[in-house]
Amino acid sequence: MDSLQNIRTFDPLPVLAHPQRLAILRFLMAGNGTLSQIARAMDTYPAQVRHHLKQLEAAGLVTLQFTRVAGGFVEKYYRALAQAFVINLAIVPERPQQTAVMAWGSHDLGMDLLAKKMQETETAPDLYTVPVGSLDGLVALRQGMCQVAGCHLLDAESGKYNLSFVRHFFPGEPMRLMTLAHRQQGLLVMPGNPARIESLTDLAREDVMFINRNRGAGTRLWLDRQLRQLGLSGAQIKGYEATAVTHVEVAQAIAMGEADVGLGVAAAARRFGLDFVPLFTERYDLALLEESMEEPLLQPMLDALQTAVFRQELAGLGGYDITQTGAEIKVEA
Repeated sequence: MDSLQNIRTFDPLPVLAHPQRLAILRFLMAGNGTLSQIARAMDTYPAQVRHHLKQLEAAGLVTLQFTRVAGGFVEKYYRALAQAFVINLAIVPERPQQTAVMAWGSHDLGMDLLAKKMQETETAPDLYTVPVGSLDGLVALRQGMCQVAGCHLLDAESGKYNLSFVRHFFPGEPMRLMTLAHRQQGLLVMPGNPARIESLTDLAREDVMFINRNRGAGTRLWLDRQLRQLGLSGAQIKGYEATAVTHVEVAQAIAMGEADVGLGVAAAARRFGLDFVPLFTERYDLALLEESMEEPLLQPMLDALQTAVFRQELAGLGGYDITQTGAEIKVEA
């Protein structure tokens, strides 16, 4: 929650006044990158990029994601943080926030697909997905920083997804949940599963390196609950404190040999050619204020969820059950 509050108080303009720092930020918003990769894209020197990266890091706009050794050299991979996505909307006039749909919350490849479909439609507003985790997504929705929050939070007592959490964050407020899909989560491992990782208990093995999700992510909350039931703690797991913000980043780290295993969706494993050990299926919902359901800005996104084309492409990602895609659940005040 603190990171969301910092977005409101931090003034990015002094840091981003330099055109190269702004260019670096936009490069890292598209994906992870090293000093050399950024320098080549900007036709400049790595030393100059390093100077600007330090200032962007200090401002909380980018962070070091992971490192790897290649050819005897240590390569550092950086990525943009959530604050960067919000600031970008504020400083780029051709994509103003008031004409775009902001979706904060848990990362999902289906949401990335939905954003892509919106961009392909000339008459539809852009959809920006900001991966901050399910809990922080609901906080952002409550604070009016977005119109949609993506979440997959399981109430262990009721066995239901998202309802109790939405009621907690929005007491007395009529809310609506719209189901994106049921998606399969499990352990992402190298092709052929050379480490023979079959269950969560294998995470505590000395020869296994794990990569975790960020705090507040529904996937991490599920993992921590399961570990407690198994009598395990994060201190027993190598790499527990190493985190990735998205399922794609988890899969990428494993594909690059930075970790042996991570918890994520089947679609991420499929994208990177990884093996997948299924553990559970969950419901991923979009949380919205009841009063916003009739807003013209949101109608193209809500309509796209109901189309056969989107559903077919969503199912094609792998690990998505689209039977209830577009179904609505009213959350009474």
